[in-house]
Amino acid sequence: MPFDLEYVRQTWPHAVSYFATIDSTMIEASRLAAAGCGQGTVVIADEQTAGQGRHGRRWHSEPNAGLYVSIVLRPALRVDALPVLTLALGLAAADAIAETAGLECDLRWPNDVMLEGKKVAGILVQLTDSAAIAGIGVNVNHTAFPAEIAAEATSIRIVSSRPQSREQLLVALVAAVSRYCSVLEGQAGRDAILHMFSRRSSYARNKRVRVEQGASTMEGITAGLDPSGFLIVRGDDGKEQLVLAGGVRPC
Repeated sequence: MPFDLEYVRQTWPHAVSYFATIDSTMIEASRLAAAGCGQGTVVIADEQTAGQGRHGRRWHSEPNAGLYVSIVLRPALRVDALPVLTLALGLAAADAIAETAGLECDLRWPNDVMLEGKKVAGILVQLTDSAAIAGIGVNVNHTAFPAEIAAEATSIRIVSSRPQSREQLLVALVAAVSRYCSVLEGQAGRDAILHMFSRRSSYARNKRVRVEQGASTMEGITAGLDPSGFLIVRGDDGKEQLVLAGGVRPC
């Protein structure tokens, strides 16, 4: 169905830019941030031809099916708190899905939102000179996926067995992002986000995982998050390693 842009603009008090087709909402949001746009500026597209995922991967952006959005954030944070921003955005996406679809998500460190063991949403944060660009892709009304990702991806529609409103999800999402950014900037700050993420993620502690880091792979049991938001994995030899980046999958 056509995207109801007016509904979003009437609900969200900041600028909203809409594109039927765009290469990447991240690129456009970065351009707007460099031009001095305000906090909370949203870029939304019905289709991305070059959607961005982590580690240079492409984000599958089926036309008119998903929520492909980037939000310009200007958080008052120290640089060492920025990795926790990704975790905060995952919490926001999970909240928005729960609010609009009644589905409880799992969170896979550092940036995957999961339903029934499959990825339903992904988070990408890029820093510019003056802003953080939060890219969030949600599989909303997809009914199927390409063969190469079908085993790992799902959509809200598949799990809920009914079509979903992308507009209502977007409104809930941007409100949740604003809410969690306020928490992160508050007195409790990182500790509050780390506590909430750890409580809602089955991957944060006591889960046997495989971590792919380039050409190397390690296995172990997750042992929580460090104060910067990085994952601690305890190997079979009892030694703990800090995972700064990499693909985390259950064994």
